[in-house]
Formats: sequence, C-alpha cells, structure tokens
Amino acid sequence: MEVALDIAVRSERGCVIAAVTGEIDISTVGSLRERLFELAEGVQPLIVDLDRVTFIDSAGLGALVGTARRAAERGGSLRAVCTQPQTRTLLSLTGVYRRIPLASSLDEALASAAQEAPGQK
Repeated sequence: MEVALDIAVRSERGCVIAAVTGEIDISTVGSLRERLFELAEGVQPLIVDLDRVTFIDSAGLGALVGTARRAAERGGSLRAVCTQPQTRTLLSLTGVYRRIPLASSLDEALASAAQEAPGQK
C-alpha cells in the first residue's frame, strides 16, 4: 500500500514553513525535491517540519541537503524541525545536521531564523 506524501506550505514570522507528512522514499522524493527547490528560490528562511514524517531514506536525505545547498546559493537558509527519535538519529548519524540545523520545535526554528534574517542583526 502506497503512503501519500503531503507538503503543507505556509508563511509565519518572515519564514516559509513546509510541513511534511508521510513517507519520504524513492517513490515520493521527486515531488518533495521539486517543491522544496521551488521554495528555496526565495531569500526567506525555509523551515522543513519533519515531525509527521514516518520514514525517510537516503533519497530523502539527499533532497534535504540539495535544498539546503540551493537555499544557500540564493542567500537563504534551511532549517529542520524534528522531534521524532528515529528521524533525528538518522539525521545525526549521517551528518545531515551539520548542513541543516535541527530544531526541537517550530518556535525554536523560527527564533533561530530570525537571528540570521537580513536587517535583524
């Protein structure tokens, strides 16, 4: 049975938030990558909320790292919210956390992004 991937996007406190729900794997990563790359085109900080992700594989990790690279190239940034122990451990063990700062809550990610926003220093 295929699990759908849902990406709900909204703006809050000068950031773009992409809340992802479902499994991120080879069958769903294409749509995730496409949407995140679109969102990374702007200079607003991008926050990916992974708290409702039930599975993520190496293709998903690659999409996140690629999005971080794209955002940085355009003067933006990417942060991730992740409290799920299994996902957080994977992001840590693979070193993804070195490229994408991890927050324990959306408020923490928003506060961190505000500190780096242009004109906020």
